[in-house]
Amino acid sequence: MGRPLIYEILEKPASSGVIALCSLIWFLIQKRGIGYADVGLSYEAAVEGGQHWRLITAAFSHVSVVHLVFNMSALWSLGAVEQAAGLGVQYYLHYTLVLVVLSGLLVLGIYHVMIRRFKVDYFRRVTAVGYSCVVFGWMTILAAKQPSSKLNLFGVLSLPISFAPFESLIFTSIMVPQASFIGHLLGIIVGYSIAWGLIHGMNNYWAVTMLGWIVLVFVLSLKRTGSLEMRFIEIEPVTDPSLPSVGVVASRNGRALQMDMLPGRGVADFV
Repeated sequence: MGRPLIYEILEKPASSGVIALCSLIWFLIQKRGIGYADVGLSYEAAVEGGQHWRLITAAFSHVSVVHLVFNMSALWSLGAVEQAAGLGVQYYLHYTLVLVVLSGLLVLGIYHVMIRRFKVDYFRRVTAVGYSCVVFGWMTILAAKQPSSKLNLFGVLSLPISFAPFESLIFTSIMVPQASFIGHLLGIIVGYSIAWGLIHGMNNYWAVTMLGWIVLVFVLSLKRTGSLEMRFIEIEPVTDPSLPSVGVVASRNGRALQMDMLPGRGVADFV
């Protein structure tokens, strides 16, 4: 008989938290009837439409319950990273942030090249959604750092972790043709970049700084594109009759700047 689930959750707090978050987001999306095109990452929406917040929403959203279960099952197995010597929970959280943002930016970069350089307009409207870029990234990191580990899916399928990234890439491309081959491949590339030390130096300071910028860009892009009404950052006009008002009026010689002074003090015109 295996150990109670609660013990495994406590040993994998970051993985468990991500799984809970993705599950909650999937539930809210289903309940509110939101389509994946409304939250997914596409060049047309994220770059041309200024909806930069899709870099984040796309990663944590899923098309169907099968999509969610498959990704979360793989992520749960990869939670071994949190228990590995020299890695741990902080390492997991720091580089999850890197994987989410960098893989999304690289996807948009590839789309940009295909659209602008090679004139393949198809990539303008391709919409990527799901946590699989991050899953492939962690699969690759674990394969590079602990090649003797096993990747267990659904408790029945066990793969040698050293071959898992490219086996999974080929398998998903064949079995799920609509899966983002580019996104999965870029997740693997970012994963190797982290595992081999090409991307390194993440600590609490840089993680908090990066998170702060992500939140700022997320909120401002939501506000600017009108995707979410946030009254708490509205700038309300202030009208005070005791203060002068400045306006532009027409004159025979062109435009004139008119300043209305306080009552009883006349009007000053500047031509």
